[in-house]
Amino acid sequence: MTSTVFETDTPDPIAYLDRVAATDPGRSYKQRMLAELDVPDGGTVLDLGCGPGADLGALAAAAGPAGRVIGIDLDRAAVDAATARTAGLPTVEVRLGDLQELPLPDGAADRARTDRVLQHVADPAGALGGIHRVLRPGGRLVTGEPDWGTLTVDHPDGDLSQAYTRYVTEQAVRNAHIGGRLPRLAAEAGFTVTAVLPITPVFRDVRTADLILGLERCTRRAVTAGYFTEDGAARWLDHLENGPFFAAFTLYVVVADR
Repeated sequence: MTSTVFETDTPDPIAYLDRVAATDPGRSYKQRMLAELDVPDGGTVLDLGCGPGADLGALAAAAGPAGRVIGIDLDRAAVDAATARTAGLPTVEVRLGDLQELPLPDGAADRARTDRVLQHVADPAGALGGIHRVLRPGGRLVTGEPDWGTLTVDHPDGDLSQAYTRYVTEQAVRNAHIGGRLPRLAAEAGFTVTAVLPITPVFRDVRTADLILGLERCTRRAVTAGYFTEDGAARWLDHLENGPFFAAFTLYVVVADR
């Protein structure tokens, strides 16, 4: 179940986040999120779940020299990496903290963003309530999350495609359908949802898709979890490697005002 096409080893989490940010789909949706955030000059911006800081520099540029950017992440290695990368940006501060227990006072910020973070937290609704608390009246949240129920990886045997998507949604991702639920959850947290923007990356090259989706690694785990037989997994991966390839999923960018 191995080949030279698929990445078999699990990448370092920081390297993986950097890699996604550097892809064409990654750059495209991040630029759209930044535009929708509409950062005011001199404003305070929160990057919640900032990871290794890929977006902190762009946020600092948007806020200007009188602005302030606070990145918060739960992972110490990511915080250390983000701190090192933004050492030359005096308006950026990176903190170790939990998105679900934000270490900030009420009304502390003008803008906040989350980027593919709420799919992993234990209580997305509670996290959105906390973000609502720390934004000032008139503040804005822009959050981008995939809905993995939209994942399509084409295969001549449709049952194998469905089994793969079921594994991803039922086992691989904690809140796999968060993208489609975000508008409701944001409204229930007290926000006014002003826009929902579907962004659908399309992959025609298996190597590019594998760098983001980890196709063989997920397939191996799906076998262990009982979603694929060994024979089914071998047929699945053989076509992905050698046949015409197509995959897509939809990420939803939700713009929510306080």
